[in-house]
Amino acid sequence: MNRSLGAVRELAFQQWQTLRSALVATGVAIEELAPQPGLPDLVFTANAGLVFRDTFLSSRFKHEVRAKESPFFDAWFAAHGFQVDHMPEGLFHEGAGDALFCGDTLFAGYRTRSDASAHQWVAHRLGVRCLPLELVNPRFYHLDTCFCPIAPGVALYFPDAFDAYGRRVLAAHVPTLIPVVETEAQRFGCNAVVVGTTVVHNSRCPGLAADLSKHGFRSVEVELDEFLKAGGSAKCLTLRLDGEDAAGWKRTTDGGAGS
Repeated sequence: MNRSLGAVRELAFQQWQTLRSALVATGVAIEELAPQPGLPDLVFTANAGLVFRDTFLSSRFKHEVRAKESPFFDAWFAAHGFQVDHMPEGLFHEGAGDALFCGDTLFAGYRTRSDASAHQWVAHRLGVRCLPLELVNPRFYHLDTCFCPIAPGVALYFPDAFDAYGRRVLAAHVPTLIPVVETEAQRFGCNAVVVGTTVVHNSRCPGLAADLSKHGFRSVEVELDEFLKAGGSAKCLTLRLDGEDAAGWKRTTDGGAGS
């Protein structure tokens, strides 16, 4: 992200609408969160918390400017039938930005925004296996910027965002890893939204698009550069409410994609 590069409001809104249209075209239902004055990062709903079945584990943000978002996220989820839980004081966890299911395993990024200890608390609370992964490249500060499960046992990833141990963990637990080259990883190609076999991601990632096609997935490119300035792309702008397609669970009631 670059604070010296302010987003062009009209272009950002146009790009968001294009993303929304691309998702609607896949057949998903979209729920929208009302914007709030003074909370520009509220648009990055992936960081609101972690959804698991009918439970919403509200994030505990490391930075105060984002912590002010939590009451709005909590109120929305409570009003939509979720049980809202909060983490203990002293733990930092930024929701689906750093916690992604691939099959029955929760892969969890830590170092920059979330704590490894917070992930262990989440694993105990949900009763799932959690594998922490240290993020060693500050450009890839959330796990969803460099790792994207696209089906059980299949994931996109940028290898250099992880240390050697993290790469071994991924190789041992994700049978099919699709590496993304650095130039496309820097365009947050891994920060994608998966709906069935369709993968919606930022534009100008031809290598990623070709690899997805080879593995039986359809690539849909959407220009999201105005959000890239603030450190986010397609996945950051959405939060799946009914369980990601790569996860080993689905919500029992009707869900959709929040944005």
